[in-house]
Amino acid sequence: MRTPAIYRRMLIGAASLCCASLCCASLGGALIPAAASLAQSTTADSAAFKPCAVCHSVDGSNGTGPTLKGVIGRVSGTVPGFRYSRALKSAAITWNEESLDRYLTNPQGLVPGNIMPFSGIPDAAERAAVIAYLRTLR
Repeated sequence: MRTPAIYRRMLIGAASLCCASLCCASLGGALIPAAASLAQSTTADSAAFKPCAVCHSVDGSNGTGPTLKGVIGRVSGTVPGFRYSRALKSAAITWNEESLDRYLTNPQGLVPGNIMPFSGIPDAAERAAVIAYLRTLR
């Protein structure tokens, strides 16, 4: 199978870079810069976030829900200016990949009494995509 011309050009350009600074991924036998692969992944992850975007911003502003910018490492119920339920405030969960996965699986199960009108994401791959996107929001 022939390598598409665009990938051949990318390989020729990449060959001039220092090996230590070039990260590559394989796609159908052709090498492509990892940045292109990462961009595709981030796009897919942000698409998985669309249902969340109805209530949550990623720019630091609060809406119906609190902003999710910088959510990784944050303690639940602590975004300034957002009115949380007592349940979420008192849960004192530090959001990381594991706690977000449990929460996104069943929000009421992890934090009974929270008022977010969301039943959860049953599909593990979809939850992983949302969490991957949230990790990019610093």
